[in-house]
Amino acid sequence: MPRSSPSTQAVPIRWYRPESGVADEARPTLLWLHGGGFYSGGLAQPEAHAVAGALAERGVAVVTVDYRLAPPLFPALTARGNLPPSGSSRPRERFPAALTDASLAYRRLLAQSPGGVIGGGGSAGACLAAATTLAAIDAGSPPVGAVLAYGFFHADHPRADAGQRSRGYRRLSHSQPLLNAMNRNYAPTPAQRADRLAFPGGHDLAGFPRTLAVNAQFDSMRASGDRFAEELSAAGVDVQHRVLPGSRHAFLNRPGSRDFASAVELIAGWVTSRWVTAQSRV
Repeated sequence: MPRSSPSTQAVPIRWYRPESGVADEARPTLLWLHGGGFYSGGLAQPEAHAVAGALAERGVAVVTVDYRLAPPLFPALTARGNLPPSGSSRPRERFPAALTDASLAYRRLLAQSPGGVIGGGGSAGACLAAATTLAAIDAGSPPVGAVLAYGFFHADHPRADAGQRSRGYRRLSHSQPLLNAMNRNYAPTPAQRADRLAFPGGHDLAGFPRTLAVNAQFDSMRASGDRFAEELSAAGVDVQHRVLPGSRHAFLNRPGSRDFASAVELIAGWVTSRWVTAQSRV
């Protein structure tokens, strides 16, 4: 089994290192950010722990980040125990706290990963990973790739068409008004929501690294994820865009499912094949 270990630095991170003999220090390390609408989740949730462990078993070094979360979207429901706890004991703060934490973790990891860093995440974590990527580009130290799973990237969620919408109870919880309320909870002011480092969608994406975008078929957030993949491609980015047939949002939070297994294999294959391609050019 791969080894995982916590870090006690200012921004808590957790390393997932492949077994010796599988790892290669020249491969990039994946900086993986969990989802949760910017206000829930943590290092122990499957979308962080299970994903990182499964990728490490396949030879990918992964670091997860306990970034600061925004206040609960529905405080009354959280107080009654009707919503999951944050998973983190860190103080809650809105934008740009999560970006600050993710960027700090990225800079630390960059110094420890000779093969470079790939930024990645799921759902809100994918948006945060894209923003962290842009911040690193601005700082002159871009990542070597990005992995974005069922992310949303626009301050105002595009309206999903009939073939994209979430099903069941999520058709309500993932409705456009509630998704936009979630964004406003994270970045309350119009100026913040217009910041490309809050929501990268619709902004200049020059310099963005090659990207794997994996979206769910029945997911209202796919309208933003599909559009962002198109925006990356229009900016000249090498994008591999996949939609998993029959899947729904947050499939990486469901270990043991077919979609979890398919996505992990896809991500691991993309990371390792891109590393081989990069090495062959040296």
